[in-house]
Amino acid sequence: MAAGLLTPTEGWLAEGWAEILGVPVTDPEADFFTHGGGSLTAAQLVARIRTRHPQVSVNDLYRHPKLGALAARLDALEATTTTRRHIAPTPPRAALGQALLMAPLLGLVGLRWASVAAAISTVAAVALPWAPTVPWWWLAVAWLVLFSPAGRIGIAAGGARLLLRGVRAGSYPRGGSVHVRLWAATRLAEMSGATGVGAASWTTRYARALGAKIGKDVDLHSAPPVTGLLKVGRGAAVAPEVDLAGYWVDGDVVHIGGIRIGAGATVGSRSTLLPGARVGKGAVIAAGSTVHGAVPAGQRWAGSPAARTGRGGVRWPATRPAHSRSWALAYGVTSTLLGLLPAVAALPALVVLALGVAGAASTTEALVGALVVVAPATLAHLVAYAALVVAVVRLLGIGMVEGFHPVHSRAGWRVWTTERLMGMARTGLFPLYSSLFTAAWLRLLGARVGRDVEASTVIALPKMTTVADGAFLADDTMVGTYELSGGWLHVAPSRVGKQAFLGNSGMTAPGRSVPNRGLVGVLSAAPRKAKKGSSWLGLPPMPLRRAVERGDTSRTFHPPRRLKLARGLIELCRVVPVMCSAALGVLVLATLVALHSAAGLAVAALLAGPLLLAAGILAAGLTSAAKWLLVGRFRPVEHPLWSSFVWRTELADTFVEVLAVPWLIGPASGTPVLTAWLETVGASIGRGVWLETYWLPESDLVHLGDGATVNRGCVVQTHLFHDRIMSMDGVRIDEGATLGPNGIILPGASIGAGTTVGPGSLVTRGDTVPPATRWRGNPITTWR
Repeated sequence: MAAGLLTPTEGWLAEGWAEILGVPVTDPEADFFTHGGGSLTAAQLVARIRTRHPQVSVNDLYRHPKLGALAARLDALEATTTTRRHIAPTPPRAALGQALLMAPLLGLVGLRWASVAAAISTVAAVALPWAPTVPWWWLAVAWLVLFSPAGRIGIAAGGARLLLRGVRAGSYPRGGSVHVRLWAATRLAEMSGATGVGAASWTTRYARALGAKIGKDVDLHSAPPVTGLLKVGRGAAVAPEVDLAGYWVDGDVVHIGGIRIGAGATVGSRSTLLPGARVGKGAVIAAGSTVHGAVPAGQRWAGSPAARTGRGGVRWPATRPAHSRSWALAYGVTSTLLGLLPAVAALPALVVLALGVAGAASTTEALVGALVVVAPATLAHLVAYAALVVAVVRLLGIGMVEGFHPVHSRAGWRVWTTERLMGMARTGLFPLYSSLFTAAWLRLLGARVGRDVEASTVIALPKMTTVADGAFLADDTMVGTYELSGGWLHVAPSRVGKQAFLGNSGMTAPGRSVPNRGLVGVLSAAPRKAKKGSSWLGLPPMPLRRAVERGDTSRTFHPPRRLKLARGLIELCRVVPVMCSAALGVLVLATLVALHSAAGLAVAALLAGPLLLAAGILAAGLTSAAKWLLVGRFRPVEHPLWSSFVWRTELADTFVEVLAVPWLIGPASGTPVLTAWLETVGASIGRGVWLETYWLPESDLVHLGDGATVNRGCVVQTHLFHDRIMSMDGVRIDEGATLGPNGIILPGASIGAGTTVGPGSLVTRGDTVPPATRWRGNPITTWR
């Protein structure tokens, strides 16, 4: 076709193209991105196209950037009609049921606190005669029942079986009896600590206790579903952070189903297996995939939604190594010892507190003395925790080499233990992350980290990690973590290149790298090969066309010393919320000791639950106040990385993570308590919303309509940090809309009323998803 002769569809597209980009288009070979298009203008063009073709996605434009090709794509589409589905808000009776079930859950946590208070009081009685005591055998029994892996598993599995008795695969009303019981069983698993037992040997026992059928020689490194609807064949491997929950909420319906993983199959990290998923014998599911339906035996599937793909880049050994009881025992013992690590790290803090209460004549005097020394005690704990993690990770890294290692071997055990410690550090030492100190912290752990690196809450194997000068690692990234298959564990060096960007929840698998000045987007994986300066988005990763934003480098990559000093001073304040949490803990423990002394241990244990609820409300209130004092109201603006606004937002976020979440907001997932608290920090939330995540970073920019659903593991992402510029914009999830488990919606995007975005999906920046439609994928496409 000659230039200037356009078909009707091309002509209509050219009008929108010219209107959005300000560039006239007369050639079918014209390329949208070459003519100045970017992610936001792509979303604008797609929004215009959807007035005629509502099933078109931003992904279509990325795959067909030329005018003629895009027009041909539109001409090939069939006409579609949409039917609005009425979504009823979550009924108020669900909140009543949750409140009734939360009482015994808080009571369980209260028992743990009462036991800790009794142990401290018994030890303190050596120097403080007025302190109440309990027999040592009683403390041993309390540890066995409430703190040991076996005890936590027994409580969680027994409670889940009782709560979910008679529940079968099927679809149930949101907020109905089955859903509320499922919610309670999930909360019990988390609040009892069963989901954190870690070792495959304990996890396998937990799965069987729930009723799951687990074959011999299975490597299960992810938490099993509380429903027990899981069957794993002999020799299968499930890597860390795989979502096996087997349920999700779609509008006003909860889907529950079983999951089957065949003998010798492999499921990669951060994959999601939906209700009814079937992975055939010897099949391989690549990391980050979302599996709907059946995967045939022996095939390799990847992506979201998962689809058949070619062979992976890793050639696993042909023979399976032997599993041994001795190594299973070693993993179990290690998991128990790792569970004791925070307590060991707290010993220096307890010594400082003991000095503060020395000579106290009553509980009140002891409380005052302890509060006076909370600040140095907190610092002692953080320093001890960091020192222990560094020492153990460094020791484990000696002799750690690239290659394939049997899971049941010294090398495999070292890798697994290191990754567990890195995960624990990310929680226990949260103030160190996403700060000036993060790069130095990673260097201490053994990673090779260049100058001017910015890293957030990264999970990595330090010995296998290289981060070059000027790189940026966003929230919840994974770099060089191990792969699992057929009884083997694979590790290899991973690299994030010079001035490269790894987006939120992005992954760099063993042996892969993000190229120099390259970008791997949100919820995306680094490709096997990539050219310098290339950008990638999605699962599987596809090339992304983008324009680099040029800003003042003194505020992005090369700040002057005065800005580094100012930032460091503000980031040192991140210890304040940790001190607040410690002070709150001292208040709770002192109150329990006073109750024990005045009315007996039984009364203290009984009142511990309500006391913790009061402490949680105080913690959430302090966090809300900190947000308004530090940053005020979030607005859709841009700020460079080296600005006080960015540093203050990170400080406010530290209050959320170390104060509000552990004390109240984490356990309140899925309840009106969570939505009410989010409204206190600026979020706009309608009635009857089902919300299972607190990850609404800039809450003022979020609107959730009546009856909307945001499932577990979701991020309502209202900012991006491309090119070290914090760009914020609003996000809307309208009435009755659903964002499926482990999904992310980016700034400027919206999900229309009654629309469902399926699990493991990415709604790209600025995308306006039309109402009454169904979408899935990374990035999203129509869900037929």
